[in-house]
Amino acid sequence: MTTEPLPALPTPGERLGRYTVERVEALPEMQGTLVLLRHDLGARHAHVSRDDDNLAFGVTFPTVPRDSTGVAHILEHVVLMGSQRFPVPDPFFAMIPRSLNTFMNAMTANDWTTYPFSTRNEKDYFNLLSVYLDATFFPLLRYESFRQDGHRFEFETADDPTTPLKLQGVVYNEMKGAMAAPGSVMYRAFGKALYPDLTYANNSGGSPEDIPDLTYEGLRAFHAAHYHPGNAFFYSYGRVDLRRVLDEIEGHVLSRFSPQTLDVGIPDQPGFREPRRVDVTYPGTDVERGGQVSVAWKLGPSTDPDANLRWSVLSDVLLGNPAAPLTRPLIESGLGSALADLSGYRDNFREAAFAVGLKGLSAGRAAEVQALVLDMLRTIARDGIDPALIESSLHQFEIAQREVSNAGSPYALQVMFRLMGPWLYGGDPVTGLRLEAELGRLREDLRAGRVFEPMIERDLLDNPHRVTLVLAPDPDLAARTEQAERELVERLSAGFTDEDRARIVRESLQLQSLQGQESDPNVLPTLGLGDVPPTVARPPYTTEELGRALVGRVPQPTGGLTYLDVRVRLPELPDELLETLPLYAYAVTRSGAAGQDYAAIARRTEAVTGGVSASVGMGGGPGSLDELRLSVTFGGKALARNGAELVALLRDLIAAPEFTRERLEQLLKQRLSGLKASVVNAGSAYAERLAAAQVSPAGSIEERLSGLSALATLKRIVEGDEVDALLERLNRIRDLILAGRPLICLTATEADLNLDLTPITGGFGGDAPTGHPAPRLLTGGPQARTADSPVAFNAVAFRTVPYTHPDSPALLVLSRLLRSEYLLKEIREKGGAYGGGASFDARGGVFTMSSYRDPHITRTYEVFRDARAFLDTAPLSERELTEAVLSASKTLDPLTSPDTVGRLRFYGDQAGYTPDVQEDYKARLLRVTLDDLKRVMDAHLKPENAGYALVAGRDPNADTEGLGLRFEVRSA
Repeated sequence: MTTEPLPALPTPGERLGRYTVERVEALPEMQGTLVLLRHDLGARHAHVSRDDDNLAFGVTFPTVPRDSTGVAHILEHVVLMGSQRFPVPDPFFAMIPRSLNTFMNAMTANDWTTYPFSTRNEKDYFNLLSVYLDATFFPLLRYESFRQDGHRFEFETADDPTTPLKLQGVVYNEMKGAMAAPGSVMYRAFGKALYPDLTYANNSGGSPEDIPDLTYEGLRAFHAAHYHPGNAFFYSYGRVDLRRVLDEIEGHVLSRFSPQTLDVGIPDQPGFREPRRVDVTYPGTDVERGGQVSVAWKLGPSTDPDANLRWSVLSDVLLGNPAAPLTRPLIESGLGSALADLSGYRDNFREAAFAVGLKGLSAGRAAEVQALVLDMLRTIARDGIDPALIESSLHQFEIAQREVSNAGSPYALQVMFRLMGPWLYGGDPVTGLRLEAELGRLREDLRAGRVFEPMIERDLLDNPHRVTLVLAPDPDLAARTEQAERELVERLSAGFTDEDRARIVRESLQLQSLQGQESDPNVLPTLGLGDVPPTVARPPYTTEELGRALVGRVPQPTGGLTYLDVRVRLPELPDELLETLPLYAYAVTRSGAAGQDYAAIARRTEAVTGGVSASVGMGGGPGSLDELRLSVTFGGKALARNGAELVALLRDLIAAPEFTRERLEQLLKQRLSGLKASVVNAGSAYAERLAAAQVSPAGSIEERLSGLSALATLKRIVEGDEVDALLERLNRIRDLILAGRPLICLTATEADLNLDLTPITGGFGGDAPTGHPAPRLLTGGPQARTADSPVAFNAVAFRTVPYTHPDSPALLVLSRLLRSEYLLKEIREKGGAYGGGASFDARGGVFTMSSYRDPHITRTYEVFRDARAFLDTAPLSERELTEAVLSASKTLDPLTSPDTVGRLRFYGDQAGYTPDVQEDYKARLLRVTLDDLKRVMDAHLKPENAGYALVAGRDPNADTEGLGLRFEVRSA
């Protein structure tokens, strides 16, 4: 924050060029002001003025596809692949290393596409603004870009028409992977089932079987129709000068357009006369526990602020915690293991929806789940809702309104998405940011009588627009899909002549030529090394010894919230307890404590806090990769008036957790269901951990805590009925925690920092020294895990050096250079994978290269192998080095906010990562040379020292013999 005044704001009715200021609204909850403007061409603009140095921008277009060819999604990719002012092949990816952005992305939803970014550097802001504006409104839309990221025919050997013909494309492969994930299949089926006559019946991301129907001409027509100022919603945020932003948009975009009318309105979905059932399948092999059943209703317009608030509150009351009156009976029924995907209130359709159900089901349970849901809703409507539950939910909304946090995603963009919901559908964007009026009306109606029970009866029980959506795994679907793809290729190519085949060869070679061309990146704006802040944040805090604990108290402008973290460094840990730690962290906040069962703890948590958590951490000091420490961190937040209650709750969870067999069985099944579903979506992260476990002690621990080994352990416990043994281990961990040394961090306003923490510190009676685990590396050679995925996730890992080693900054720069200059081009652009890159964990000392949703295995490992040769043959210059250093510097200067900045500093200091150590690392980073990159690669990334791992749908060994790699294959 700064003491300089914010840029002056206009007044309602004022004309700013061709803009008219329609509204200026104070936002006291976030200490900001909203300005709404409309341009003469129809463009709308929302500006949030706030004393926040993280500046943000976004432009959003309502995009309403009429089919499932993925036109909106493919267009999102292609518009970022060269524009009139910046005619380089991929300015979006080229800007990432030329910027200090805190967020850059683009995304396609059901009925809109958005292009947001944020940065703390004003020069960078206007650099990115110029690129985003030109990309979205004046893209080149090259035919080759459409073929690269959309779809194309390609011979297996590009220049040999006698080799097999195949379909290729970044989005095509991305969606093949996405539509293998049960959650993605459920989401697409949800929109089609509830809104079968609207755009939501289409797959806006693109169904793999329909993507080849999209033509290049159709893509260009969709852009011409939808990417016009009259269909644009602009957003700006922070300490940026609104007038300057508007002038940039006017000068570069709006001045070049004429008025145009486009109807992107979405009508009401005609109501159903009677409830329906829809059955869908996904390519899964877990027929015992892989099913889901969801009962879903269409509600009213999502632009109604009163209905939005009331349904959000009711959804939280019914489903928001394990003791909620709908969640608890569903889970305790034993029919399934967890709530179905998409359960709760959803306002991301023009007409809102509510859904609830179960996952972790065997086949044939749909009628039972539906009956249970309806019976419980009837019971709740008849018997009424406990007013205390409603008050607890309203308390959660009060916290959400007050909290300003960059944790998870930049707050600037959280604000954008909150106002965008009602705004895009013709509602009042202010209602997405301010709830006082709606909360006042709700409280008044609650005092007058029942509010939520009539909603349940009218909008759910008596509403015939209901769908029971049944999702089931089909073990044969993957094979049928592969066969269908082969048949699709055969059908589409049945009439091909020699001339057609020659054209495919010619176009493939043209695409390869374009991908290999060097463009002039100097047309793009950039920052320099002088723009890298040389310092790191040094928020003040005080420390004191309190019993066995070291307590840090951090004054921050938290808006009346109190944040409390209790990190316990564990003493020497028996090896058999290591794999239990993540289960302990998962179960401890979801179980009972101090004589209260899990339901009572859940109600207490919701009533007096904004949530509590527990997590396992592992790390070491900056000078060694072997002196590792394990810790468990308990955290929570609350309104300052409830600070003592937060302390008491955390005390009970730490000192007196109570685990029961019945509850633990429920939690293990929930955890298993969630982890299994994550493999297809997060396969590259799992592959990276599996590779790192072969070379790094820290990687070995991480794999056992959160990798596929942890999933295998969980399967063994659930399927082998080892719950009683697990209960005993959980209690041993509790005792070890109380024997450890706690480091406690309290973050609050100055007035709230004197919170009494002795109820927590008094529970630690032990003085056991911190343990240093020495885990075994994963042996057996390269590792492969098979999963229900039609695409692969490949990884290679190397152990390198600790943080203070002279080579560490060069390794970090190397990872960024390989990512932007080599791997992205080879794996994504040429190979068709959705993602490919390199990363370096400077604190853990592990260097990885990986690919995401990749149609290749052998080719990708060849790319990894040839990375060193790239350094010798590529025409690298100081420009590429500077960009890599810029990109690397961002990882050393993460975006923080009042809730996180002090916590990071306090715990970093205790671990040895002091400001002086971090600033020295930055200084060394700025001195890295191109010769350093080759030297550290030769020294630390030797192929004979690598760990290899992948996650794929099949045994890879038939394909990788030529690489000299033989994978040990197991089921994920």
